[in-house]
Amino acid sequence: MDQSNFESDRSKNCVLESSISERLKNEPCWLGIDEAGRGPVLGPLVYGICFSPVAEKDKFKEMGFADSKTLTEEQREGIFEKVCDNLDLMGWMVEILSPAFISRSMLRRAKYNLNALSHDCAIGLVKRALEKGVNVTEVYVDTVGDPGKYQDKLKDIFPSIDITVAKKADALYPIVARDRAVKGWQFAEGITIEDNNFGSGYPGDPATKRFLAENIDPVFGFPDFVRFSWSTAAQILEREAAAVAWEDDDEDDNSQSSSGSASLLQFFKKTGEDTKLQKHRFFTDRSLAPLSTL
Repeated sequence: MDQSNFESDRSKNCVLESSISERLKNEPCWLGIDEAGRGPVLGPLVYGICFSPVAEKDKFKEMGFADSKTLTEEQREGIFEKVCDNLDLMGWMVEILSPAFISRSMLRRAKYNLNALSHDCAIGLVKRALEKGVNVTEVYVDTVGDPGKYQDKLKDIFPSIDITVAKKADALYPIVARDRAVKGWQFAEGITIEDNNFGSGYPGDPATKRFLAENIDPVFGFPDFVRFSWSTAAQILEREAAAVAWEDDDEDDNSQSSSGSASLLQFFKKTGEDTKLQKHRFFTDRSLAPLSTL
């Protein structure tokens, strides 16, 4: 699995994919979707799909596929090698979502939560497989959020495909991609972690807690490897980082500065403009306008 595109700029997302045999284009295929790294406060989130002819379902059992959490890293790597040796039988795609992208998405003004991000990523991978010519007739998804609502959403987008959304529909490939992305992480900030010993990345892991405690800058916060949008990181920043006062927030509420003089913003106001009639940021950010007629 060549991750060089991701490794060249870990602040950006990256899609990796196998070659696609003619058999996958000509025969009806089933496709599975799963993720790895949803819970950790450290590292990327990886979404993956795998597809194979429906007629070959039994061969997956023979190859030793299982819930990736029940396998060691070495076992996962060994099975992935089998997959790469049988690309006439199956194909795969993964998208690596960088920690920086996750943080920006979840902290932006128009909120983009993790469930919506996960849905869009899964949908994008299925569309990509279809665009590449894979003859997908069945899709199996490990649920994110309410299974019924997620299934209805996918069915609306892919009406001709048989969709099954269920809990614990675990796959293998996403966690292999995440293993490699995390194991070889190079910090753009120049910090060095001995043997990349930052633990599992989950908030309760002692090694992860130690990494967060030792790698916080009072001004710049954490390195990009950390998901700033996680409450674990936010609480540490609130406690350990320098406090920030956003003066424009006060100016929005009060046209007078703390010294009693007029705010600088007042000098940019149009003559005769009534600030009470100005739209709130919520409406301008979403291009919303008042409705005058039905």
